[in-house]
Amino acid sequence: MSLVIIGTIAYDAIETPFGKTDKIVGGAATFAGLAAAYLYDRVKLIGVVGEDFGEDNLGILRSKGIDLHGVQVKQGEKSFFWSGKYHNDMNSRDTLVTELNVLADFDPVVPDSYQDCEYLLLGNLTPQVQLTTLDRLQRKPRLVVLDTMNFWMDIALDDLLRVLKRVDVLTINDAEARQLSGEYSLVKAAEKILELGPRYLIIKKGEHGALLFGDDRVFAAPALPLAEVYDPTGAGDAFAGGFVGYLARVGTVNFNNMKNAVIFGSALASFCVEKFGTERLRELDNELINQRISRFTELSKFEI
Repeated sequence: MSLVIIGTIAYDAIETPFGKTDKIVGGAATFAGLAAAYLYDRVKLIGVVGEDFGEDNLGILRSKGIDLHGVQVKQGEKSFFWSGKYHNDMNSRDTLVTELNVLADFDPVVPDSYQDCEYLLLGNLTPQVQLTTLDRLQRKPRLVVLDTMNFWMDIALDDLLRVLKRVDVLTINDAEARQLSGEYSLVKAAEKILELGPRYLIIKKGEHGALLFGDDRVFAAPALPLAEVYDPTGAGDAFAGGFVGYLARVGTVNFNNMKNAVIFGSALASFCVEKFGTERLRELDNELINQRISRFTELSKFEI
C-alpha cells in the first residue's frame, strides 16, 4: 500500500514582515510529501520540474524516503516559480510573479510501481490534471483527498465539480468554502459542498484552527498559538500531507481517526510556518512531533 501525492514541485521567492528569500524549494507536493513522510514510509510523488531544479533539491525529498519515480525532469526547461509578499497580518498576500514554465503542459505520468496506491492526495493543481491522474490509476484508492483553491473555482469550475464527484475528502479554506457553496454560514456551506460528492469536508481557518464535517458530525480543531510566524507558505499543503499521512499509517478511515488526522495535520502545519520554505519541515523527528501533538491535546482538554 502506498500514499501517492500529486502537486507542484517548485521554486518560491517569499517576502514577509520577518524577511525575504531568493529562490527556495517549495510547491504543494513538496510540503505535503515532507509532512506525510514523517507519518508513513511509502510516500510517492507525481510532479514535474525543470533542468534547473537540480539533484540536490530532489535529494531533500529522497532523504526522507520519498519515491520520485513519478517526477518528470524536463531537460532544457525551467521549473514552476512563484513569488509573493505577505501583509503584516500574515493572512493575506500579493502574488508578485507566477511563471508556469514546465507546469504549462504538465501531463502526469503514473508509473506501474504507483498502482498499489491506497491513499491519494490530489494537491493544488488544475482540476483537469487531477482528473487525468484519477483516470490513470487502475483502481480507485481507498481514500482520495482533494486540495484546491479559489483560482480554480474562478476559471475551471465545471472540471472542479467533476473532480469533487470522485473524491472522499475536500480541504479548502473558509473563504473558498463560502465561494464554492454561495453560503456565508460555514455549517450551511458544508451541507451544500457535501452534496457535491465528498463524504468529508475540512475547512481550514488559519490561526483559528480547522473544522471537520462528515457522517452528520462536526469536529473543531484548535490552532496552536505561536509567538512568531515567519512564513505561512505551504502550511495548507503540510496540513493535507500530515492529514492523509496519519490516515495511511493507521489504515482505517472513520470519523474518529479523521479527528486525529486533523490534529496531526495541524501539528505539521504549525512547524511549517516557523521558518521560511521547507527549512523547518526538513529538521523534524518523531519526538518533536509527539511533543507538539501533546501541546495540541492540552489546548482543548477539559472536564465537566
